[in-house]
Amino acid sequence: MMTSEEIRINVEKALEEIRPFLQSDGGDISLISIDNDSSVKVKLEGNCIDCSVNQMTLKSGVEMTIKKYAPQIEEVVNLSDD
Repeated sequence: MMTSEEIRINVEKALEEIRPFLQSDGGDISLISIDNDSSVKVKLEGNCIDCSVNQMTLKSGVEMTIKKYAPQIEEVVNLSDD
């Protein structure tokens, strides 16, 4: 079982993998928090906020990549919806 610190490191690795794709579209993503070692909160920035596909991108791409690095993550929440 991964420690909270290992989960955070792995989630950051996942975001590093995703970031170049978002940046090529003028966007970015940042990690806000990880709750109970199972729920990741991220914030999409730049063009990603207005992008019509960002929910699909977040759900499929980001969540899939994060779960690849940290399988115990159950959900990825995008805070830029507010």
